[in-house]
Amino acid sequence: MRRITIALVLSCVAAGGMAGASRQFTPLGGHLVRVVRIAYRAHDGLTRRAYVLLPRWYGPQDHPPIPLVISPHGRGVPARENVRLWGNLPAQGRFAVVNPEGQGRRLALYSWGDPGQIRDLARMPEILRQRLTWLRIDQRRIYAFGGSMGGQEVLLLGARFPRLLAGAAAFDAPTDLAARYRAFRRLRDGRRLQRLARYEIGGDPWRVPHAYATRSPIGEVRRLASSGVPLQIWWSRRDRIVADGLAQSGLLVRELRGLNPSVPVQEFVGAWRHSADMRPDGRLPDALRRFGLLPGARASSRQDDARPPTALCEDGRSLVGRRGRCAPAR
Repeated sequence: MRRITIALVLSCVAAGGMAGASRQFTPLGGHLVRVVRIAYRAHDGLTRRAYVLLPRWYGPQDHPPIPLVISPHGRGVPARENVRLWGNLPAQGRFAVVNPEGQGRRLALYSWGDPGQIRDLARMPEILRQRLTWLRIDQRRIYAFGGSMGGQEVLLLGARFPRLLAGAAAFDAPTDLAARYRAFRRLRDGRRLQRLARYEIGGDPWRVPHAYATRSPIGEVRRLASSGVPLQIWWSRRDRIVADGLAQSGLLVRELRGLNPSVPVQEFVGAWRHSADMRPDGRLPDALRRFGLLPGARASSRQDDARPPTALCEDGRSLVGRRGRCAPAR
């Protein structure tokens, strides 16, 4: 606990010392974009950083309205590493991406859908307007994309701030945090993750069940089902981190469709490793095209019908029923 506290204090001092600075560095394969670093004040008063990706040509002298993507990072992944996942895509699609460091109840890299963190994500467009006065955001085209824990927070953002978003895409996201806590023990560093979860959330799921439910998209399923926000849910049958994807993202999709058969949700199931889909050489370009953020597809609207589910059992049989059981073998 002492080590966690010291690390948090040091990170806050570093963030405060760099407040308001800007920095140019190259995302993964991204030679046509630039990155501007800004500072913002989180819900608990701490100074945090956010990295804003822009097409290299975009700036104070050339700044037409462009879409914005809010992209929270995954569990234990610094925001700067999240930046690297976008490559040249912001330049290809002429949109901006904001990658906040984030801040949970006590931890930054392990915010796990803290309500204050979700409010901070919702404030990102306003924060950008204040810090980058020349940046013009198309208010009708604000999206959220995130992988793993970032996908969890994207779904919570869509549930609680539906009027903010024109669409949200979650990749390999946990949707039931209490179930994830129990599943941590199957991971190599599972005991450490459970200790961090207890520190951040305030206890284990048996002591503070409401706190875990508040941070779980499955607990917001009714809000999501009625939000009208177009959703893309991507998960893998071969994910070794969120290994129970059928009972996490898959369950959320089944519950959404059970509550609202016309809910605008698209489900994509594959066999990639954890979070490999949210990369410029993975499924990220396809997800962006489906929202009209890259050339090659029209933008989704809130009235668009979602595609039928693509989830399959390991042997190729279809999933049937709300519980997602395999169809009987023939």
